Amino acid sequence: MSISSAPFSGVRIADFTIHAAGPYCTHILSQLGAECIKIESQSRLDAFRKPHAVYGRMSAATFDQVSSNKLSVRLNLKKAEAVALAKQLVSLSDIAAESFRPGVMRRLGLDFEALRAVKEDLVYLSLSSCGQHGPDSHFAGYAPLFGAWGGLGWMTGYSDGPPVEMRHVMDHAAGLHAALATAAALNQRRRTGQAQHVDLAAREVASAMIGDALILASLGLNPPRTGNADLGMGPHGIYPTAQPDRWLTLAVRNDAEWQALLAVLGPDEPLPQYATVQGRLAHSRELDALVSGWLLNRNADETAEKLQQAGVCAHVSWNMQDIASDPHLRARQAVVDVNGPKIPERPVVGAIGRFSQTDDIGIKRLTPDLGQDEDYVFGELLGLSTAQRASLEAQEVIL
Repeated sequence: MSISSAPFSGVRIADFTIHAAGPYCTHILSQLGAECIKIESQSRLDAFRKPHAVYGRMSAATFDQVSSNKLSVRLNLKKAEAVALAKQLVSLSDIAAESFRPGVMRRLGLDFEALRAVKEDLVYLSLSSCGQHGPDSHFAGYAPLFGAWGGLGWMTGYSDGPPVEMRHVMDHAAGLHAALATAAALNQRRRTGQAQHVDLAAREVASAMIGDALILASLGLNPPRTGNADLGMGPHGIYPTAQPDRWLTLAVRNDAEWQALLAVLGPDEPLPQYATVQGRLAHSRELDALVSGWLLNRNADETAEKLQQAGVCAHVSWNMQDIASDPHLRARQAVVDVNGPKIPERPVVGAIGRFSQTDDIGIKRLTPDLGQDEDYVFGELLGLSTAQRASLEAQEVIL
């Protein structure tokens, strides 16, 4: 594989991760130039690779989201010969990443200690639900549970309703934190030459996001769920407009912005009870109803632009079509079009960040077919002959 000028050019990852959080971590690193080799098997497909009807197509859309740029090889890790090949691949890598429940990699013979024996300066990432040790380390989990465990669910929703667990992007948040931690460990490895085991728990990522609520709880207070409201701003919310399902998001921070909003929306009646922040917060429900009435017959985009020009924080709550076609995101290559032999052209999320010294980042290839890159990995990197590979396939080591 050619060396590029991307930040992680020359870094190789042996990727044992599954589902979304771990694969998103390695996906980010691959967009920044790392060569990421996904180790998988037909005998136990990643649940996200399995085809399912999503967005009207029988292909694994969720898998595409976290697997583009990667290389794929098949190894049936239930076989000792496959484990030996995996170790050989790790010996040629800088990073090994896994996202199984604690104990799985040890049973396979691929835990940190086992792999450090073949790569003495290895950076090893373990991303799990609750971490590699502690009373809850045996728990499995998935994104809504991370939000529930971490307190985000309790903080999300309306004051008169239940917690909302289902909409936190916890897999991606955990994956992003894991990418940062892995990059930090790699930097330390380069300075010290020492191996490093990064142990990241997704529920702890969620706990890190609850902010001031944790401080309030330490004082014996129970932070309320506020829905779209804010404890210090008003009006603050999402309001319907004249267009169906075209909502306007508003955040009025002070009295000057309130006066600017009034100048744009132009109500005739005096509103002394809302003149101050304290007054608006004290009458927040009535204020929300009033603002909803003002906006109900207005064009969302035009009104948002007028409010922005007046210095009011306002924007349409964008849908996915807005994002896919946004000229600003296109200009910055935050959204790019990709296509392939089996996939029609479609927009995807591009690399995180821009670098002044290189533009060689982002998605260079689409999701690999299962085992697509075995000529390179098994042939060029590991030096297996065609006959050896055929024998290993017959023994279901390569499967």
